[in-house]
Amino acid sequence: MGKQLRQQRRGQGTSVYRSPGHRHIGDIRYPKVDATAGTITDLIHAPGRSGPLAKINFAGKNVLMIAAEGMTVGNEVSYGDSNADMSPGNVVLLSKVPEGSYIYNIEGKPGDGGKFVRAAGTSATLVSRGDRVVVLMPSGSFKTFDPRCRASVGVVAGGGQKEKPFGKSGNKFHAYRSKSKAYFKVKGVAMNPVNHPHGGGGHPHVGKPSTVSRNASPGRKVGRLSPKRRK
Repeated sequence: MGKQLRQQRRGQGTSVYRSPGHRHIGDIRYPKVDATAGTITDLIHAPGRSGPLAKINFAGKNVLMIAAEGMTVGNEVSYGDSNADMSPGNVVLLSKVPEGSYIYNIEGKPGDGGKFVRAAGTSATLVSRGDRVVVLMPSGSFKTFDPRCRASVGVVAGGGQKEKPFGKSGNKFHAYRSKSKAYFKVKGVAMNPVNHPHGGGGHPHVGKPSTVSRNASPGRKVGRLSPKRRK
């Protein structure tokens, strides 16, 4: 009897690829607060995220924001202050950021709370300002933003997390599980025919055309799915 393919087992509610959401901290966005400055009270680890978070007290209200390299407990963070300096972690408008500065957690639209450059060790560089702000992204591409969008100053903390070896496969398993990622991947041609349509044979090969119809049954949808004709 054949088994379900891996991509079919990743649906919502499966026991194999279920993300442990009860251990995760909610969506981290720029908070809606009236204060223009807050104090860092703690730096915490967030399962499911690559970088740490900073707990900041804004006039009695504790909020969580993505931590920057150089942040320490007790430091003050400016929030939306037009006269704020460029200290790590300060939240400023893109129109106020000097050219050549490192920024992260950039808003895609004014007020959306931050969409871009949020992974550990990443940062973007502001290139030019005007009617639109041009930013050099970590991928090497240039992207334009509204000058009213906010961003945090500095580089996301936790950049050295990939340098530490896992040491054993169990640590890697739990790290991938926290992010609801598949721990290992086996090629279909390396499987048995009962487990995958590409499996079987005396040597690793598909053995049949790997292009499948868009109307094929779920158990056959592997390989190239209904590719368009080259023009």
